[in-house]
Amino acid sequence: MRNIFICCLALSLLMGCVQKIPKDALNLPQESLANRQMQTRVFETTNNKAMLSAASNVMQDLGFTLEEAEYSLGVITGSKRRDATSGGQVAGAIFLAILTGVAQHVDKEQVIRVSMIMRSLEPSPAETSQAVKNAPSEPVTKTKANSKNTLKEATPPKVEEVGRSTVRVTFQRVIFNTAGHATLAEQINDPEVYRAFFDKLSQAVFLEAHQI
Repeated sequence: MRNIFICCLALSLLMGCVQKIPKDALNLPQESLANRQMQTRVFETTNNKAMLSAASNVMQDLGFTLEEAEYSLGVITGSKRRDATSGGQVAGAIFLAILTGVAQHVDKEQVIRVSMIMRSLEPSPAETSQAVKNAPSEPVTKTKANSKNTLKEATPPKVEEVGRSTVRVTFQRVIFNTAGHATLAEQINDPEVYRAFFDKLSQAVFLEAHQI
């Protein structure tokens, strides 16, 4: 009886020491949700190749060098290098060098990276119904010939191609000093940067779709 009591007491103490997971631990902060919305747009297409082709044109127009493009996965990445020298930082480094006799490293270059991922959304019943309704009343036919006669095989409308896709893009930058060490790594969260990118992407998708 005494052993049972001791075991129960030990279990109670252990359970009391276990930290409970807060109810909101798995909830994204409002800032993260706002950033995700800023980085994401919905396009009326499921064509990965056309979307990534348009995105690659936009990135190159913005000075990015393409690093990776996986059409089957809907992923494309690029980067560009820009000067990160600060006049004030250089002046301060020179002053410290005079006082200490030791050369001070300052920021020299920044690498800006962009990555985009496209994911197809399932078409809604209304979209599927509308696609069927808009299909030609007489199906397109393919002619199949054999040794005896000619048969006509109907080609159904490609309802599975109907739908939308989400496109999410992110920009990051890493600053390196004159010693080649990274001094800052951060995500760029300027709404104007994303708004301008998606405006250009929308135009590029339109031109790509119309072969202009």
